[in-house]
Amino acid sequence: MFIAGDFLTTLAWLISKLLGLYMWVVIIQALLSWVRPDPYNPIVRFINSLVNPVTYRISRIIPTRFGMVDISPLILIALIWFLQEFILRVLVHMAARLQ
Repeated sequence: MFIAGDFLTTLAWLISKLLGLYMWVVIIQALLSWVRPDPYNPIVRFINSLVNPVTYRISRIIPTRFGMVDISPLILIALIWFLQEFILRVLVHMAARLQ
């Protein structure tokens, strides 16, 4: 059963890294929204296509606009942090029980 434990440990590490990468994409998109880049730039379009669907869903559930400020990226970052900690702890605990 040690193979399953190692697999879960590696899976936890991979999910944590992917969530960390996505968090940086959210931060970059929030910073880009302050400077108004060219909306036809392929990099900007790619980043917006990754982040905007999620922040839109958050905005539909929770009112996130306060004047000119939209806090949905901040809520998304907090959600990512929670998921990183929760998933990492659960998978590592399950892996320890299998080893």
